[in-house]
Amino acid sequence: MASRELKDHFREQRIFFQRAIWAALGVIALSLALFARYYYLQINQHEVYKTLSDRNRMQLQSITPTRGLIYDRNGVLLADNQPTFSLTLVKERTKDVDATIAELQDILEITDDDVESFRKRMGQRRRPYESVTLKSRLTEEEIARIAVNRHRLAGVEVEAELIRYYPLSDTLAHVLGYVGRISERELKQVDPANYSGTQYYGKLGVERHYESLLHGSVGYQTVETDARGRVLRVLDRVAPTPGADISLYLDVNLQRAAIEALDGRRGAVVAIEPSTGGILALVSTPSFDPNLFVTGIDSATYKALQDSPDIPLFNRALRGQYPPGSTIKPFLGLAGLDTETINVNSRVWDPGWYQLKNDDRKYRDWKRSGHGWVDLNASIEQSCDVFFYDMAFKMGVDNMYAYMAQFGFGEQMVYDIDEAQDGILPSREWKRAARRLPWFPGDSLNMGIGQGFMLSTPMQLATATAVLANRGKWVRPRLIKTINESEVADIESPPDVTLKQEWYWNYVIKAMEGVMHGRHGTARSSGKDSTYKMAGKTGTAQVIGIKQNAVYDAEAIAERHRDHALFVGFAPVDNPKIAVAVLVENGGGGSGAAAPVARKMFDAHLVGPKLEPGQMQAASP
Repeated sequence: MASRELKDHFREQRIFFQRAIWAALGVIALSLALFARYYYLQINQHEVYKTLSDRNRMQLQSITPTRGLIYDRNGVLLADNQPTFSLTLVKERTKDVDATIAELQDILEITDDDVESFRKRMGQRRRPYESVTLKSRLTEEEIARIAVNRHRLAGVEVEAELIRYYPLSDTLAHVLGYVGRISERELKQVDPANYSGTQYYGKLGVERHYESLLHGSVGYQTVETDARGRVLRVLDRVAPTPGADISLYLDVNLQRAAIEALDGRRGAVVAIEPSTGGILALVSTPSFDPNLFVTGIDSATYKALQDSPDIPLFNRALRGQYPPGSTIKPFLGLAGLDTETINVNSRVWDPGWYQLKNDDRKYRDWKRSGHGWVDLNASIEQSCDVFFYDMAFKMGVDNMYAYMAQFGFGEQMVYDIDEAQDGILPSREWKRAARRLPWFPGDSLNMGIGQGFMLSTPMQLATATAVLANRGKWVRPRLIKTINESEVADIESPPDVTLKQEWYWNYVIKAMEGVMHGRHGTARSSGKDSTYKMAGKTGTAQVIGIKQNAVYDAEAIAERHRDHALFVGFAPVDNPKIAVAVLVENGGGGSGAAAPVARKMFDAHLVGPKLEPGQMQAASP
């Protein structure tokens, strides 16, 4: 009763009133702060956040064009696009890329090579929110595993894409080349807008030379996405322009015939249609599977290819530079006639060697007993070295250089091949620059039989042979035949080779015919039983030097030190349809190893590969 009397109601009311005031002021202050923040965000920063919101909701995506297809002259598909599924990551949507990769490695088999390649691509220039491939060619089981774990793999997608596929595998690897992942260096060389979203680029061969044609033009689409980046709908779309389809002069059947004829040996074959310059076959053996390189070859497989003693990655047809040996004798014979160094009645006694005055060295003929008296016709048919030693000494290097250059030696003359080597066509100036020495008479003698400093590629030998088959008319060799079924024309060619007398052509070609069909022809066994006439020339190129009095014994020499076998020729003689150059590395003599390969090529192109020699029909004139 006493405590109730002591209670101070006035004081309690005052405290309540003060607390209510402070509470109201607090509410008002917080409301003002909230309103100020609201004003700042909605009014002051409206444009900023509107833009950010649109970026989150709408995205501009590139649409990669479909790469053009490649066909042979008969419509056989050589390079296709194969649909496949790839595992990709978007860095901007992935909280921790390393943790995500580790988690994916628990689900799928992802190799260290895959991860290393992914990191390289991640470091390349790219658009934000652009996906980067981690693993290609997913199986259905792998796709299912990702789908099950999708909820905990932010930024991970399975994307469908078209990947280059070469159905004939290693048959055409050295001529078609291949596509591979585009590198940072290549990205700097192309239009970055047109290559946005593109992951592949032509690395070698046709794929590289015609990259701009085969690639096409990129398209774009504006898409609306959800918070996870998934596409909800397409708002706008500009379709890409697919790459052009191209067809080549190549004949797959002839290509296969060349590979079968080489029978596993290291070598090269180039076949050209003289009238068009079309390259019918371009073979280098051994070869490799270009499909391995498309999505990235693993390091173990690549190392095995690199370390192979047969160097399958090396294109012998275009980059292999070999002494041409006696295959250049028809061209030098024409030069000798046209410079009037010799005439058709000129004869030389061949005792098996040739010697310059005041020089103790004897320049040997391949036939140690010699050929006796020989003229130009016999020296080509029998491949007499002494005749050409004498002619080369009298004609001199300047004339030899001038005439050989007209046939394309010493220069890459093919219209649409980038990797081909120039070879070496030596001259006084070349030797002074390369060796710091003057030109000696002995150098001319070596050049006269295609040895010494002179080097040429099988492609150069085939090109020169096609010009010879055309009686001097140049048609620049090329692979391309049509673009989107339209013939490719107006290919500029070098000036024709003109001689003082037109009959010089027929004289030398007649001698080459004797090589195949003459009684003493060095390739008469390869010309046997044919129903059409061939013109050819065998060649044998030394790999190692033999001492003056030593005898060449192939059996006593390591296989890789034996002579290279060569052959050039064309058929039919009167209306050439095909000119061929063959190289068999360390194959020995050209007549035994290279000429039979050429004969099979002639038969495959002119008669048909399925007929037996005794059943052959006459070739079309």
